[in-house]
Amino acid sequence: MEIEAAAADSGASELEVVVFPWLAFGHMIPYLELSKRLAARGNAVSFVSTPRNLARLPPVPVHLSAHLRFVPLPLPAMEGLPEGAESTADVLPDKMGLLKKAMDGLAEPFAAFLADAVAAGRRPDWIILDFCHHWVLLLPIADQHKVPCALFQILHAAIAAFLGPRWANAAHPRMEPEDFTVPPKWIPFPCTTFFLRHEAQWVASAFHANASGVSDMDRLWHIWERCRLTIHRSCEELEPQMFSLLSDLFRRPAIPAGILLPAVPDDHDEDHINSRSGCVSRPKVLRWLDDQPPNSVIYVALGSEAPLTLQNIHELALGLELVGVRFHWALRKPAGTGTGNDDELLPAGFEERTRLRGLVCTGWVPQVKALAHGATGAFLTHCGWGSTIESFAFGLPLVMLPFIIDTPMIARAMAKRGIGVEVARDDSDGSFERDGLAVAVRRVMVEDEGKLFATNAKKLKELVVDEGRQEQYIHELEDHLRRNKDV
Repeated sequence: MEIEAAAADSGASELEVVVFPWLAFGHMIPYLELSKRLAARGNAVSFVSTPRNLARLPPVPVHLSAHLRFVPLPLPAMEGLPEGAESTADVLPDKMGLLKKAMDGLAEPFAAFLADAVAAGRRPDWIILDFCHHWVLLLPIADQHKVPCALFQILHAAIAAFLGPRWANAAHPRMEPEDFTVPPKWIPFPCTTFFLRHEAQWVASAFHANASGVSDMDRLWHIWERCRLTIHRSCEELEPQMFSLLSDLFRRPAIPAGILLPAVPDDHDEDHINSRSGCVSRPKVLRWLDDQPPNSVIYVALGSEAPLTLQNIHELALGLELVGVRFHWALRKPAGTGTGNDDELLPAGFEERTRLRGLVCTGWVPQVKALAHGATGAFLTHCGWGSTIESFAFGLPLVMLPFIIDTPMIARAMAKRGIGVEVARDDSDGSFERDGLAVAVRRVMVEDEGKLFATNAKKLKELVVDEGRQEQYIHELEDHLRRNKDV
């Protein structure tokens, strides 16, 4: 789906919008997609991040460059973080609290940037910020210049309802992981918004202070209580009833922005990203897919931050070998394994035994193009919301292997829609085995049941991937921003 410049409302002046995502590419990329869509409608967007992160983003279409500028704010050095670390991709999972603490050090330079913009006669109409930037509202950096804030949540909307506002949690306290294994009392309709016991530890920990000195939930609650509206990367077709519930719960408008599907990157975009990746060259990846029969390959990618262990990787590999289907695996090295050699990631002899039907890439892969390729027939995914949305664009059935945050909820929601199957896990610790993985892949790729999953996935594509409807969501969001900026 290509972004075309869209005319703003007749007679309406452009909006000045500052966009400020968390230091994770899973956040920065959808924030960039939202920025491009606002810029395409003639609005002026300033995208704020650190220098190294901005350098690693894909290039913006030339026709948007006049409306979208990038503002680098150097990240303060933080003891305990690697030199040059500026994103979650640069640190181990146990250092995320320190990265948040370093990011809190951006308060002063961000305040200076905002003051300079106001002094230059470009007071922003809005700051669109992420879950962690509570200090923009608390210090108060935004209020000092009378700039309203909106929270853009890149996760599916149901997780916001599950976490709930401070007042709802005070009325119905949840202290232990077991408390998160049922839907919260404030969701009045049947839903899949709960965690299994082995999945719940992360959400329980979000209510406790981390190395930054502030819990993730306190950050979120401060923003929810002070922002003027919330924006969600979702739509009514995917999550009916959810936006009216969120508006009631948080007592401010909850606005769907649509699913913000990224465009299929052209060769220039891929060359820009691939030059820093060290991956198998893009042409080789796609040439390999060109040689496979239609709908015969399962594309395997578990995101950049799923907490994989070497045992997970070995069980996944041996499950793929056991089921015997063609596969293309974008494999990321698990953080903190100490494995310096990529060959050591996989079971001994695995690549040799599967070389006639499988390709493993241990660097960056052009995921959207891999999913779009005619040889790809299914997607084995961790069910990150961004990856799941990308699967919608091509009507692919899913084999689901979720790990943390909202991914288990997304997997259950997609299973309920009949577009895939989740890999069986041990209820006590969440582990999975090669046999269970092979069963799930076989159900989607080999057995007759897979035809039903594929049909349902294509129906969901028809429902959700409607350019006109998705553009309407952006139009309605822009309208909200115009009408509420001076309230």
